[in-house]
Amino acid sequence: MNRISRSVASALVAGGLALGLGACSDVADEAAKQVQEEVDKEVDKQISEEYQVTYEVTGEKVDSIEYNAGGGDASNPKLESVKNPTLPWKKTVTLRGIEAPSVMPLAVDLGDAAGKVSCKIVYKDKTLVEKSGTGAVSAAGCVAVSPIVG
Repeated sequence: MNRISRSVASALVAGGLALGLGACSDVADEAAKQVQEEVDKEVDKQISEEYQVTYEVTGEKVDSIEYNAGGGDASNPKLESVKNPTLPWKKTVTLRGIEAPSVMPLAVDLGDAAGKVSCKIVYKDKTLVEKSGTGAVSAAGCVAVSPIVG
């Protein structure tokens, strides 16, 4: 009888361990599922979150400015162009998600004067990028990573 009790007790302990380990696996699976759901929510938020940047262009003379105007997406941004803008030039646009802010001023001066062109992208009073170019043909392109990604 003592031998049967030990066998039953051993079976109960083994069964309890198996159930316990299975429960741990279920807990781990549930935790992994919750983590994945939180990651998915954050990615969805970043993809759809809107933000504003201000483009600033300065220089002696700029023939055109091309910039990401918003309304597109990261792989196909909606670009707009301004011909012969008055300097200094500023434009605030609303972009979304991982869409990169970009502004490209272009100055073509075929005379002897070497012009200077500068651009800047500002987000919440912080300069994300600033570039300058000089010479007969100056292009000072500014492209930044979406500030909501980092």
